[in-house]
Amino acid sequence: MKARYNLKTKSEAIAKIVIDCGASILEPELRPEYLEKLKRIEKEGYGETFTSIEQLRRKIEKG
Repeated sequence: MKARYNLKTKSEAIAKIVIDCGASILEPELRPEYLEKLKRIEKEGYGETFTSIEQLRRKIEKG
C-alpha cells in the first residue's frame, strides 16, 4: 500500500486503507430482504394506531 500510492509512512498507508475501506466495514449495506420489509412496513403501516391513550388502555386491558 505504501509503495503503491507513494506514501511516506506506515501511518499514511493505514490512513489510506481506513479511508478507502472503512466506510464499507463500518456502515455495511442493508440486506435486500430487510429493505423489502421496511418498504412493506412503510406502505402498510406497522401494527395498530390509536387516537388516544384511553383507546390504547382499553386495548391493553381487554387482551
